[in-house]
Amino acid sequence: MDFPSPLARGTLVARYKRFFADVALDDGTEVTAHCPNPGAMLGLNTPGLRAWVSRVDNPKRKLAHTLELVEADGGLVGVNTMHPNRLVAEALAADAIPELTAYARHRREVKYGEASRVDFLLEAPDRAPCWLEIKNCHLRRAGTLAEFPDCVAARSARHLRALEAMVAQGDRAVVLFVVQRTDCDAFAACAELDPAFAAGLTHAAAAGVEVLVYACDIDTAGVRIARRIPWTGAGELTLA
Repeated sequence: MDFPSPLARGTLVARYKRFFADVALDDGTEVTAHCPNPGAMLGLNTPGLRAWVSRVDNPKRKLAHTLELVEADGGLVGVNTMHPNRLVAEALAADAIPELTAYARHRREVKYGEASRVDFLLEAPDRAPCWLEIKNCHLRRAGTLAEFPDCVAARSARHLRALEAMVAQGDRAVVLFVVQRTDCDAFAACAELDPAFAAGLTHAAAAGVEVLVYACDIDTAGVRIARRIPWTGAGELTLA
């Protein structure tokens, strides 16, 4: 996934009210950017971090700029949670996720579960449907371990239960975590920040829901799904 236009570099001044970020650009101007991320952004919302924003000249948009990347721990991190579904769509079209190839049709936002819509429904005439949920991950607290979530994620836990129901009826179900970082080589559910989700992921996996985790390559030109990393189970790290 390439960014539609060159990103502008600056310094993060503040992230506030969840969806707003003030960024002082290198050209001396300060902009308020849309921050498309409902999570806590632990370690990624510290004033002074290098940041990159995109711009769209659309008079219908309240904010022309969008916060896309921050630099943390010496590398770029994607903070736009709208991108993983697009990244996965591109990867599916290119057969870049070996575990999810050989499906003739990829449908998006199909109703299922309790008033939910699955991110992708993969279908082929010779196999069971595959219900695919995508989760964005950008939390790293120690070492090279990626974690999800970075705050309580009740909606994501509900998705796990819906995927379990699909398995129970004989379909395939997958939850795919897209790690928008380049410095992680393993993944765990963060039991400390959301014990219910961590327990739910373990339960779902035992019930037959497949857990896939893919890390990304990231630069200021774009983000690409790059490689699978292992899921190690629920994390038990302690925040400093």
